[in-house]
Amino acid sequence: MDTWVVITIAAAFLQNVRSTLQKYLKGHIGTTGATFVRFGYGLPFAFLFLGILYYFMGYPLPRLHWVFAGWVVLAALAQIFAQALLIHLFSFRNFAVGTAYSRTEPAQAALFGLIFLSETVSWVALLAIAISVAGVMLISVARTELKPSALVTSLATRSVAIGLCSGTFFGIAAVGYRGASLSLGGPNFLMQGGVTLCAAILFQTVIMLAFITLRDPAELRRILAAWKPALAVGFFGASASFGWFTAMTLEKAAVVKAVAQIEIIFTFASTVFIFKEKINRLEVAGCIAIVVGILVLLLT
Repeated sequence: MDTWVVITIAAAFLQNVRSTLQKYLKGHIGTTGATFVRFGYGLPFAFLFLGILYYFMGYPLPRLHWVFAGWVVLAALAQIFAQALLIHLFSFRNFAVGTAYSRTEPAQAALFGLIFLSETVSWVALLAIAISVAGVMLISVARTELKPSALVTSLATRSVAIGLCSGTFFGIAAVGYRGASLSLGGPNFLMQGGVTLCAAILFQTVIMLAFITLRDPAELRRILAAWKPALAVGFFGASASFGWFTAMTLEKAAVVKAVAQIEIIFTFASTVFIFKEKINRLEVAGCIAIVVGILVLLLT
């Protein structure tokens, strides 16, 4: 199995853990605070990873330049916008359909990879991405009163437009991070991913810290008070991001993000084996589609 595949699967598992912890935190410090901790509390871990690569593994630091900075700023802002749009979706009655369309990130990443990096994806890979995206979209509406046909009949709604925009920004972020990492030119994928992670998470921490300070200073006190679980979120978030960035240094962003849909499988595994909950037929069908899409990608 290729190195990028192992890294992607590990990152998906770590992200699932981070998401679970963030849901717990959201009930204590709010949505903005729960979003901030993945950056603010992840920052020291990101630099710890970089320090291990530099001091203990002996990898030299790459030379930073304006092209790298441009990619990082583009990707980091796109990721923040994407997350904000995704959170905004929950204020809509038919948010499930919009959320489903936000999951088109891998397909949109393939388009932006072609536009920004001149990277092409084979027709077989595009088919595999489409299958996995369809599986995730099915799962998104599986526990609602909406039928799968609503994914087509609701195309003209505002929530779908917001969902597609969220997926667009997520796709731009993925390609932007790959562009930033590749622009460093070495010394290896681990150091390139580590430096990209530190630059991105530092920028996002500063931006969100300024936003919270101006909008809701009391939230900062709640964030500091919840430092123990927040540290766990920061560690797993930084670890997952380090995995994404190193994997996307080795492979196209669209392909990495398609394989990353395996995170949904980990979520359902937790649901069934830990929380003893049942999943319905649409969710089973969606999981099967994700697995088929990933297998097609890996076999080709």
